[in-house]
Amino acid sequence: MTTKPGKQASRFDPEPMPRRDFLGLAALGSAAAAVIFSLFGMLRLPKAAVLTSPSKKFTVTLPDSLGPEEAYVPEGRSVAVYRDAEGVFAISTICTHLGCVVNPNSEGFECPCHGSRFKSDGTVTKGPAPKALLWLKVSADGTQVQIDENEEVPAGTKV
Repeated sequence: MTTKPGKQASRFDPEPMPRRDFLGLAALGSAAAAVIFSLFGMLRLPKAAVLTSPSKKFTVTLPDSLGPEEAYVPEGRSVAVYRDAEGVFAISTICTHLGCVVNPNSEGFECPCHGSRFKSDGTVTKGPAPKALLWLKVSADGTQVQIDENEEVPAGTKV
């Protein structure tokens, strides 16, 4: 035990901790902290961290005032529904260029992101969209129309 010059060593003075012991205790403390934090993380696992999204298959009622060249866009959906003399059909309003939601207008649709334009049947009239808007599966039950956003049908398919 070392003491300062002119001072007597006492048996009550603490012994200095060797560096190796200090580093061993620091490593043990770090490992214990890592285990504790990982246990807190595992406690969160049973609760899903996924946001629920609306079903891709849904039913809408078309308004009686819907004209033959008029698009009906259900709120919160990226689908435009049309009714004409041949039947009912639905077109996705997701642009085929980069996935923006297109806005209906008097000629059909217009993409607000890059300016693509589409006719009301989904065909491209102005690029940069590489292909037409997708037609979606539709089934009708009286006044109710069921649309499946997951299932694409050939263009021109009407119910």
